[in-house]
Amino acid sequence: MPRLLQTTLDLERCPHCGVDRPHLQYRGQFPQPDFQGTLRYWRVYGCSRCAGVVSARASNWEQDILELHPKNNLDLSSDIPDRARTFLLQAIESTRSPSGAVMLAASAVDAMLKAKNLKTGSLYERINLAAGQQLITAEMAEWAHDIRLDANDQRRADENAPLPTTDDALRVVEFALALAQFMFVLPARVQRGRQNAQQRPTTP
Repeated sequence: MPRLLQTTLDLERCPHCGVDRPHLQYRGQFPQPDFQGTLRYWRVYGCSRCAGVVSARASNWEQDILELHPKNNLDLSSDIPDRARTFLLQAIESTRSPSGAVMLAASAVDAMLKAKNLKTGSLYERINLAAGQQLITAEMAEWAHDIRLDANDQRRADENAPLPTTDDALRVVEFALALAQFMFVLPARVQRGRQNAQQRPTTP
């Protein structure tokens, strides 16, 4: 059943924190014209759990919703290896429990690297190897070092290691999603596009 642009937004999960059946409260609305003067009608909602904001657009007030932002990350591509996809999905669903989400996202990254036959060394060492083999960019390897990707502190319950916050978990999940896109989803899409182009009949 289509969702309507109403004063409450009915979603199965919050696209930010993944909480089930979120309470998304109406925060405001406005019509926005495009360059041709056609109005798009937007309403903004706030998640009472994580304070994340979701915007929805329709062709008029109280009409069917045509766009939602951000889109739900729980619809993960089947191009991602099964083990990595399972860990990543669980990480997304667990961001309200940051320590668990960090460990699950790190496990997803670990599974992705192993799927590319990078199986020895620490997580960071293997990410650097992936950059050296041009599986990812040097900037992505640097990104990995900028976030709390290494879950060893959480697994060992190191008393000197500060506990990760929800923002830390979201950053690690964002990196894992980007890694999956770069290593698996985009190459598979390019390959399918090339195959479709080669199968297209030529014009005489």
